[in-house]
Amino acid sequence: MDLPRNWHRRFAEATVEQQTIGESRADVWRIASANSAPLFVKSEHVMHWGELPGEVARLRWMASQNLPAPRVLDTATESDKNWLLMTAVPGRDLASSPHLAPQQIVTLVANALRELHEVAIDTCPFDHSLDPKIKLAREHVNAGLIDEEDFDDSRLGRSAEDVFQQMLADRPDHEDQVVTHGDACLPNFLADNGQFSGFVDCGRLGVADRYQDLALAAHSITHNLGEAWVPVFFEVYGVQPDQRRIAFYQLLDEFF
Repeated sequence: MDLPRNWHRRFAEATVEQQTIGESRADVWRIASANSAPLFVKSEHVMHWGELPGEVARLRWMASQNLPAPRVLDTATESDKNWLLMTAVPGRDLASSPHLAPQQIVTLVANALRELHEVAIDTCPFDHSLDPKIKLAREHVNAGLIDEEDFDDSRLGRSAEDVFQQMLADRPDHEDQVVTHGDACLPNFLADNGQFSGFVDCGRLGVADRYQDLALAAHSITHNLGEAWVPVFFEVYGVQPDQRRIAFYQLLDEFF
């Protein structure tokens, strides 16, 4: 890892371990130094559709709201990359917590999202409602950024344009707006000693329909724990699942 020059001396004796879980375009490393808490470094090539500068802004906003997430320690732009140095959230992510029972995991996710969704939307400056989100999805398609081989199994073999047109046709006619995480899959929730300890990968946080989070959480629970745990998740969260909105927001996620 070629750290920014100003960070070289600070981490000269540190142990650096690259993190591989998750599907972000950014690279993430864990930095462990003697007699100090571990830190994380995230880097991403400078690009028009890069998310790291936006994640920095979101983490700073989350800190202002006392929401559990990494705290920004420093940033840099060097060697055609954006860099973020941040604190570690204690614990393990909920996709890598075999010591927790599925009931515990879905309960932690549901409660964490319900609390996040109770934050007043007029305090959040990040707009992820459908109009700008679909506009960005269109840009991703036009720029050739969509990996059609990474589509969910039910959409494999179809073109990005075909799936995009289906998404437009299936758009819901209303949005129940809350502050959403934006990528609410199990690797982005951490727990420590059986208690939720924080969110990570917060670059898509913003005001959107609550099903932006509920749909992706349901998809991740199905993948990691099994479909039988999805009704339990919705029961703990406290809503009757809207299958059409679940399907739509999982479809929209193909473009991000």
